Amino acid sequence: MKNLLIIVFIGVIAYPVLAQKADSRYFEMRTYHCHEGKRPDLIKRFQDHTVKLFAKHGIESIAYFLPVEESDNTLTFILAYPNRESRDRLWNAFANDPEWKAVFKQSEANGPLLAKIEQTFMTLAPELSSGIANLSTEARIVEMRTYFMYPGRVDAINARFRDHTRALFERHGMTNVVYWYTVEPDNAQPKLVYLLAHKSVEEAKNSFDKFRDDPDWKRVRDASEVSGPIVERIESKYFKALPFSPLK
Repeated sequence: MKNLLIIVFIGVIAYPVLAQKADSRYFEMRTYHCHEGKRPDLIKRFQDHTVKLFAKHGIESIAYFLPVEESDNTLTFILAYPNRESRDRLWNAFANDPEWKAVFKQSEANGPLLAKIEQTFMTLAPELSSGIANLSTEARIVEMRTYFMYPGRVDAINARFRDHTRALFERHGMTNVVYWYTVEPDNAQPKLVYLLAHKSVEEAKNSFDKFRDDPDWKRVRDASEVSGPIVERIESKYFKALPFSPLK
């Protein structure tokens, strides 16, 4: 009886600690479309100033990426805030920092750097990611995949990835990095966004070919779609991390 009471006591103490481990960060992905010839200036601004100013205001830098496709004149980066409620407060503090305003003005003395900004908010998919995995030393390319599901099929894609797909990716040489669900306006159905790491674009395509031909995958796919298709379309984009990116 005494031992049982000790176990229960330890469990009561440990439970709040375990509960606190849930990652409640609120993520923001921003894609900057640069004016012709201005991306080097943007990269320099991030490297020399912006990343440090983000940190000053409690905004965590997760990754800074350039697309592998050379004709794509963008820069994509991912930030994290402690929670959803803190996002606007921290961003506004950064945006109104006199140091940032001076850096911004100086960097755009010869014209604006950006033609367009795309913005996506996300939260971790709790059953698919406990956090953001470190890349293997062999990984050189990061693939971002975005899944647009048919209405009402988010639970189905979540179960398929949770129970099968991630393990099958690893079987075929792909590294699971992180899984998010987007936060859509007006509580619309989220998209699944995730990162995979590969040695190269060619290795990525070879791995996916093997994955698609895997009899286990075909069985899982067919079983999961008995009540109807799950994924309406998929977008895939390959990135390479900038030298100052925490994730690389």
